[in-house]
Amino acid sequence: MSVRIDITGLRPERVAVVASPLAELGMALHALAEPGHHPGLQGWVTGVTARLDPHLADRMCEADFLWRTTFSDLFLPFAGVPGRTTLPGATIAEDLDLLDKLTDEQFVDAALEFTCAMPYCSHGPSALSDTALHRRALELAASRGPRQVRFAERLLTDPPRTRAWLRQFVEDCEEAFFADTWSRLSHQLAADARHKTDLLRRKGLAEALTAVSPAVKLDEAGNRITVDKLGSGHSATAEGGLLLVPTSLGWPHLSVLHRYGWQPVLHYPVGSPELASPPSVEELALRMTALSHPVRMRLCRHLARSAYTTSELAQVHGMTAPEISRHLSVLKKAGLLTTRRRGRYVLHQLDVTVVARLGSDFLEGILR
Repeated sequence: MSVRIDITGLRPERVAVVASPLAELGMALHALAEPGHHPGLQGWVTGVTARLDPHLADRMCEADFLWRTTFSDLFLPFAGVPGRTTLPGATIAEDLDLLDKLTDEQFVDAALEFTCAMPYCSHGPSALSDTALHRRALELAASRGPRQVRFAERLLTDPPRTRAWLRQFVEDCEEAFFADTWSRLSHQLAADARHKTDLLRRKGLAEALTAVSPAVKLDEAGNRITVDKLGSGHSATAEGGLLLVPTSLGWPHLSVLHRYGWQPVLHYPVGSPELASPPSVEELALRMTALSHPVRMRLCRHLARSAYTTSELAQVHGMTAPEISRHLSVLKKAGLLTTRRRGRYVLHQLDVTVVARLGSDFLEGILR
């Protein structure tokens, strides 16, 4: 189970290591929305939350599904600019200008990924132009909640309005808290980018990728990068270039942008904070037994990122709803799931704070 990037024929100078302020803001929003994913950032999250203007805090909830799961590809817009060779901007303003260069179809398709769980890497018509896809997107949004429905309706009806909303929101976040955070983190990210670039030049791509993460490997022929991730195999082709983008706020997430037609991006963490102490032997035995089944481990990959209904999980994993229900029951009895009702839908989600106590290896594996 992995993500593969075909780099056959890619010239060495087309591999770049560059920090992105917009990508780091996306990760900051994710950490604020899901602090359980980032136990080492509790102090930062508490400080930002305490100073946050209530109006901006409310606006963060308006479309937090764009960054709660991890964060949307909209925070990596440079990857979608035609030509697949564009680098991130040096400032939030420059990255937002790159976001403006995405077509409405690109913007909408990327925004729909977490709004209503639309397919990620398939190539086909856009929900903007295809009536059936438009209807399907709204149906899927309805299963996820009223906020997703409102956002999807606005997105599909008036993309420019949604783009303007997102730009203003990002600018307000920069002014409220991120400018200060970026001023402290940018030096570390720039230093890491220089180090990885030096490795690229002196020792080659394989050495640089190993320094990015032990989970990233280059094959002996130098034609394919494999990122070890707990999920179904996906692939991408680095036709124009490959970007390595460091993050100071991202551990344990190792993200791979492999959207069709976009430049592949490895978004990798530069630090690994300590996790909490392990659970009791009895708790550990019960929970690890529940997680020992390969199907339940694959379910955890989805449930760690967002809440899902039984039918959504059945569709994603190609199983029947009763089969999924049996696996969810085992996880719930072990105290690993939380559930909540949204109208006629029951949403399940992994309790990452409990799973964190099982050890950093497992947590990093399912959140990578």
